[in-house]
Amino acid sequence: MAITIQIPTALRPFTDRQGEVTVAAGTVGEAIAALAQSYPDITGHLYQEGGKELRSFINVFVGDTNIKKLTGLDTPLPEGGTIMLVPAIAGGSPARTAIRIKAP
Repeated sequence: MAITIQIPTALRPFTDRQGEVTVAAGTVGEAIAALAQSYPDITGHLYQEGGKELRSFINVFVGDTNIKKLTGLDTPLPEGGTIMLVPAIAGGSPARTAIRIKAP
């Protein structure tokens, strides 16, 4: 089955700058494995060292649902389905304290 994987900007350097990649797969796990096989440089950014589990900061969505709420990498995909890879984002700046100045 043809499945489209949407690639976030941060991972596009590892997919020849492509924002979408089409693979043949029946499950999420098969789709991500096919992506890694086609673009080996992305493997370390998706999988933990053993190569079997996704890194904790990579979220995968089928439609609007995170696969963690479904059956994980075993989640079946419909023909023509779309997977979205979403790396977790952290950081930002600390809260700013408002300074009030009294008018003379």
